[in-house]
Amino acid sequence: MAHNTSGFSDGESVDIDDSSSLKGLEEVGEDFGFGDDLELNQFDGLPFSSRYYNLLKERHQLPIWESKQEFLNVLETSQVVIISGTTKSGKSTQVPQWCAEFCLSAQYQHGVVVCSQIQRQQAIDLALHVSDEMDVNIGHEVGYSIPLENCCFSDTILRYCTDDVLLRELMSDPFLEHYGVVVIDQAHERTVSTDLLMALLREVLLQRSELRVVLLSVMPASHMLLAHFSGAAHLQVDAPCSAEVLHSSRGSTESFSAALRLVLEVHRTKEPGDVAVFLASEQEVSCACSLLAKKASRLSSNLGELVPVAVCSGHAGICPPITQHPQRGRKVFLSCSKSEDMFWSVDTVSFVIDTGVEKRFVYNPRLRASSEVIRPISRCRAEIRKQLAGSAGKCFRLYPEETELCAEIPAQILEANITSAVLFLKRMEVAGIRHCDFISRPDPEGFMQALEELDYLAALDDDGNLSEIGIIMSEFPLDPQMSKALLASCEFDCASEVLTIAAMLSAPSCFLEPPAGKETEAMLCHMKLYHPEGDHFTLINIYNTYKCSQREPYFTQGKWCQDYFLCCAALQTADSIRAELTDILKRLELPISESAFGTKTNTLNVKRALLAGFFMQVARDVDGSGNYFMLSNKHVAHLHHLSAYGAKAHKLGLPEWVLFHEFTLSNSNCIQTVTQISPKAFIQMAPQYFFYNLPSSECKELLEHILDTEVAEIHPVTTDTPKAQESQSYDRCVIQ
Repeated sequence: MAHNTSGFSDGESVDIDDSSSLKGLEEVGEDFGFGDDLELNQFDGLPFSSRYYNLLKERHQLPIWESKQEFLNVLETSQVVIISGTTKSGKSTQVPQWCAEFCLSAQYQHGVVVCSQIQRQQAIDLALHVSDEMDVNIGHEVGYSIPLENCCFSDTILRYCTDDVLLRELMSDPFLEHYGVVVIDQAHERTVSTDLLMALLREVLLQRSELRVVLLSVMPASHMLLAHFSGAAHLQVDAPCSAEVLHSSRGSTESFSAALRLVLEVHRTKEPGDVAVFLASEQEVSCACSLLAKKASRLSSNLGELVPVAVCSGHAGICPPITQHPQRGRKVFLSCSKSEDMFWSVDTVSFVIDTGVEKRFVYNPRLRASSEVIRPISRCRAEIRKQLAGSAGKCFRLYPEETELCAEIPAQILEANITSAVLFLKRMEVAGIRHCDFISRPDPEGFMQALEELDYLAALDDDGNLSEIGIIMSEFPLDPQMSKALLASCEFDCASEVLTIAAMLSAPSCFLEPPAGKETEAMLCHMKLYHPEGDHFTLINIYNTYKCSQREPYFTQGKWCQDYFLCCAALQTADSIRAELTDILKRLELPISESAFGTKTNTLNVKRALLAGFFMQVARDVDGSGNYFMLSNKHVAHLHHLSAYGAKAHKLGLPEWVLFHEFTLSNSNCIQTVTQISPKAFIQMAPQYFFYNLPSSECKELLEHILDTEVAEIHPVTTDTPKAQESQSYDRCVIQ
């Protein structure tokens, strides 16, 4: 392995071949001309800095440090090691470093170390922190890989990455032969990607006896992991004394307001320390941040400054990292269930306020829709939150002590749309891994729905294996429907426009919630960007205008976005995603036509491409008042308030037939990102067997009448029998 060391004043680097990089410390020291009195870093051969020793003293104080030698001994003899410890035990920073030492001792014969994270920002923060502790250069010996950003070189020996990035790496390296140790951090969070990794790693371990897998978790979830990985070694890190826990005698119906009142009460006590507040959802976090900012501005200056800080993992790259916030005043970190582990580097929290509830989206395969569910958190999550307050802090639980909580965090794979996961598993079968042993096996109905959807999208052949189209679809980091639409856009000469749509829908929403009193101004600004053909075209309009504004001489970063109440970071993310998708199309040698946005032909082709992927998501306004009947599940929903049609309905009228991107079951059922389509275009693009499998309804009868009329016009002689009509309709309803 080539090992690159940098840090020379002239900017040059010295390349060391495989043999020299593995010399003893004395030989390396002689090569560089260092004296005998200097201790050299075993990873880059350079003398340690004084900062290294200062950080080493801090590392010795971590609860996990005492387990170092035991861990290395166990790693020598066990293929799987499970370590359970608290959030701040140091396992996420120290264990990967010890694994790097383990691989170095074997001269990297079996590979290097990779450590997966569930949050992209945490992968970056941990890589920066660990490179500092190891006294090496970020991007060289230690690096990170997250979606849209890679900070690694060929000589990187410890790599932090998100679990979805590592999962996609399995497609090209199915047995992870580049790695000697795979560390799965936050295994207790049970994301879909992490569960897939743990399921596939069991098969990989059978093929590679030299591979080591280390699972990092909290104690309540370790029993589940031990049951899955039979024979695994288990190390438990003793936690320091926990924070004092105070329960509320009332229920959690008014937990949001109670949490904000408690924040102000804590602040009035003038007791030192920051506050971490856990609410049900990111919407509540945003609302609480705004309300506390108003309250803080009216507080007496004698109490000191109160600084609300939103910590939302779902807006990675938009919410700044915790460590970048100002140090002044008392910070109130507002978060939800997705973000507990983002507090690993924060030592200033003395008070934790836990509402005890969380919003989750549970997918219903029969309806092909997600439902918003507010429910109690698990005991595992409650313990994680409590530990953030430290031994001298306080944890306020806004629910009675006798409240029944489930033991473990529910596995997302049991509640999510697993169509993308099934497509990935089909791709892994092509790569040679045909067995996947889930910790929690998804419901058979979810599997069948996913296979049916992939079949509709032509991703499977007649034997149920991945088709050529399916293989190409799996190359894109998109859901299968959007992947199919993107492939269809290459056929319909509108790839440039559909690339933009895919990028904008993959990035966080670009629409900002306007400040109080500016709702009308924000709506008027957004209306200037609305496109009469629908929301998908509005997204193209916004992106194109954003790119054009950058070329203006007076443009300053974020100024145009600020003027139009749009999120600059979201648009930057969309720009990066679009570039990545463009590179994939070029690598696959698929045609990318020049943009013809605005022409009649291009508009029709974009809608055809979208229908090629989203024909399962079509609805009709049955009464002209915005009650949209969905063909596939017979539910009725309304347009989202941000829809261009909703804003201009009084001028343009509501479209009768629409294609929509997302439908969520809630108190106010709504379909999001909708575009007007013609029923004829739907009939042309939907596969015949999907069309005839639609449940009976007035809308289906209307479509069948349109289809019969078209067939009669095209084949007036051969339409004498219903059987003949059925045969010709099959020719009309094909997957493009």
